[in-house]
Amino acid sequence: MHFALTEDQVALRDTVRELLAAQCPPDVVRAAWPAGEPAAPDGLWDALATMGVFGAAVPEEAGGLGLDETDLVPLLEEFGYAAVPLPVAETATVVAPLLAAAGDQRLPAVLSGATRVALAGADRLVPYGARADLVLVLTDTHARLVAPEPDPVLPTVDGSRALTRLSDATGELVTDDPELVSLARHRAELATSAQLVGLGRRMLDLTVEYVGQRRQFGVRIGSFQAVKHQLADALLRIEFAAPAVHAAGWALARRRPGRATDVSMAAVLASEAAQDVARAAIQCHGAIGYTVEYDLHLYAKRTWALAAGCDVDAHLDRLAGALDLKEEPA
Repeated sequence: MHFALTEDQVALRDTVRELLAAQCPPDVVRAAWPAGEPAAPDGLWDALATMGVFGAAVPEEAGGLGLDETDLVPLLEEFGYAAVPLPVAETATVVAPLLAAAGDQRLPAVLSGATRVALAGADRLVPYGARADLVLVLTDTHARLVAPEPDPVLPTVDGSRALTRLSDATGELVTDDPELVSLARHRAELATSAQLVGLGRRMLDLTVEYVGQRRQFGVRIGSFQAVKHQLADALLRIEFAAPAVHAAGWALARRRPGRATDVSMAAVLASEAAQDVARAAIQCHGAIGYTVEYDLHLYAKRTWALAAGCDVDAHLDRLAGALDLKEEPA
């Protein structure tokens, strides 16, 4: 398979990249942390809604752009690269397409940006729950929209995600169609994987810039063989994971019977690659890599948060089942 982007995909990706560079610099991500300015990302949300990003995977007859998952992957990588502190990836990839397929009347408000919908994760934890009007809860059998809790933001490794927890997930039913629910869950996993690839690229860019400037013993530390090897290995992991994510998007777009396996492969590779990049980036930065004053921590902590919610063990079990691998008796 050949996963080179089309001209249209490149044009859309570059447009989103330019918007994020202008509207979501590190200062905006910092402002989303506790004690920051929570309204700082609002302009970004409105700009993305105006661009039509929330309706990217919604059919044209329902008010969207009529794109599919292969078109979404480059955009999702950009959302990760910028560490967007809003449920943008969830809305564009999961919420809006599901509401469109279910014929839900709240779709226009979501596409316009008037209604923000976050996506509940494991243990009813809701990233961006404090900034959402509704929460989409996916189980194995149904999807429901629930009002968010007024509880305070929970402490978490990535404070910019405004994490909350649902005490009650019995909201209004969106659909109990098993195919739609399964597709929504796979799209959520794809969104996480693609964002992790984007985060890996951002951390590599920050690190390459740093080692090209930082000097020890009279030379740039980027000239040290140990640093070169670490960054080369990190880049290799990201470049190996990225095609798997595109393959998962392709499988979802074509509703391939084995798409669950492709999604799991993407999740495992992207999660491990991004975490490897975070480790290498922090080590190459030295002591400054651990400080909150430096931008690296914004992207490393987002990586850790997304990877923690990836449930790699479950994905490995799914892959083992697809390969008919059996656990050896003790």
